[in-house]
Amino acid sequence: MERLTPRVRVVWLALALARAVVLGGLLIGGAIALSQTPFSDAVPVPLVPTAAGIAVSLAVVRIFIAWRRYGVWRFELRDDDLYIRRGVFTRTKTVVPFVRVQHVDSRRSPLERSVGLATVVVYTAGSRSSDVAIPGLTPARAEALQESLRQLAIESEGEDAV
Repeated sequence: MERLTPRVRVVWLALALARAVVLGGLLIGGAIALSQTPFSDAVPVPLVPTAAGIAVSLAVVRIFIAWRRYGVWRFELRDDDLYIRRGVFTRTKTVVPFVRVQHVDSRRSPLERSVGLATVVVYTAGSRSSDVAIPGLTPARAEALQESLRQLAIESEGEDAV
């Protein structure tokens, strides 16, 4: 099975930190605002230090998940399908039969471009949630994977879905 490029950790860690800063800012800002109200005397625990502790704990958990996520993420082009395995706490195994592939895109967000990565998105027949994305690829690998998936989808045209 193929692993993602290790640089994807930079993207995931940056996103985890950004989300932790936003959530921590909201928690601490809310605690500061609440501590300025007349109701703050009724609360026995100091709000701002507690909110800061919760924010730091959530940031540590987010960073751990982002780091561990790389170790689990794998994908493989098999004879009849695309197989993806991912998930830190809940392990998810996805099988996309080539006959179900409708089209394949590659995309590069500004953060991905800054570290030289791309994502391949596979759109399948079915609901919107049935689409899958493979992040953390070099642009050349994303292009090659996109072309391979396109060829395999054309070859499987007319076959029955598994």
